[in-house]
Amino acid sequence: MIHNYDSEDKALLAVDCIIFGFDQEELKILLVKRDFEPEKGMWSLMGGFLKRSENLDEAAERILLHLTGINNVYLEQLHSYSKIDRDPVERTVSVAYFALINIEEHNKELIKQYSAQWFNISNAPGLIFDHEMMVKKAISRLRYRTSTVPIGFELLPQKFTMRQLQKMYEAILGEKLDKRNFINKINSLDILRKLDEKDMESSKKGSFLYTFDEQKYKRKAADGFSFKL
Repeated sequence: MIHNYDSEDKALLAVDCIIFGFDQEELKILLVKRDFEPEKGMWSLMGGFLKRSENLDEAAERILLHLTGINNVYLEQLHSYSKIDRDPVERTVSVAYFALINIEEHNKELIKQYSAQWFNISNAPGLIFDHEMMVKKAISRLRYRTSTVPIGFELLPQKFTMRQLQKMYEAILGEKLDKRNFINKINSLDILRKLDEKDMESSKKGSFLYTFDEQKYKRKAADGFSFKL
């Protein structure tokens, strides 16, 4: 066993957050324009460095709160990136997380302060270092998660229409879904509560609003129920 820590090489540990949002039509990603070198003026994921007093999850939560003003959101560790020359300044290992947030809940003034901007996934700008690799892996993980568990509800308002739900799934999966089949499958999962309220902006007759029943979902998940669409 090696006892002398001082003789070992040191490396910085960064945390980068891929922040996804949904604007009722498109899947979006929140990016920040760097105001320091290297790559000053280029677009980047939001991130920072691990502090001695926190673990990785706490660092990701701190970064997300600091840059968007919100917490208690879906946050999942994605992958670690340790290519030797990934950062030209210092030997840096990065642990990537992806987060799902409701676009309407974030602090717009904070995001403006950090020169951040929402982009459609389909036409996001080029990113620094290996951040594009992180985003591609995050999208792949999100699609996998969404196809097996009802993960995307964090992107929607608390009350939503069935059309909004379908549009969200289509935006994440990158494909059109048959309306009747989608509704039948969602209803068969029995994890939504249909409300007496309607969204009157969608049509003259209006569309019924729904809410996600988290308690029912947790009970079914504990019983091993399959949520695959």
